[in-house]
Amino acid sequence: MDGFAKDFISVLQYLLPGFVSAWVFYGLTSYPKPSQFERVVQAMIFTLFTQATLSIVEFSLKTIGDHWSITKWTESSSLVGSILIALFFGFLFSYFANNDKLHKLFRVMKITHQGSFPSEWFKAFLNVTYVVLHLNDERRLYGWPIEWPSQPTEGHFLIAFPAWLLDNGEEKRIEGVRNILVNVRDVKWVEFLEKTWEHEDDEAI
Repeated sequence: MDGFAKDFISVLQYLLPGFVSAWVFYGLTSYPKPSQFERVVQAMIFTLFTQATLSIVEFSLKTIGDHWSITKWTESSSLVGSILIALFFGFLFSYFANNDKLHKLFRVMKITHQGSFPSEWFKAFLNVTYVVLHLNDERRLYGWPIEWPSQPTEGHFLIAFPAWLLDNGEEKRIEGVRNILVNVRDVKWVEFLEKTWEHEDDEAI
């Protein structure tokens, strides 16, 4: 039993950098968290990247140390190095997942047709503009989205300066209300309006 516990702790310590990378990635992106089994698999993949990079760093530092020795490479050095590298990979993968630059390059190279974003919903809200929420009861709410759900099935819209759109096209400002919270389940679809205020500013200049 003691041997099993030691082996289990050793496995956890080995996978720790991978879990750190995954923790950073899912904390900074809108990707839904996978099942526990998939998390372990992803941790193993991140750990593979981390350990490979750590080996290169260790070899490079030891090579430099043959000429300019500062301190010895110890187990503590490996632990600290692996955590720092794991954080780096977590931030790196989050960066590319949130801007589509890497997938854009792959699309140009005909490697894939996919994007880096978790869903079309996430991509639609990249360029923030005024929106019209079409509610289930046929009402239409106009305003500026401050916050919005990362998934189309749960969460809330936080709309600033809300106004009801009437059938004749007029806006009826909700007096005394600065922000309003709307459950995404009460919304049938979302309209993203053109940035007409930018054209008005250009004309004013």
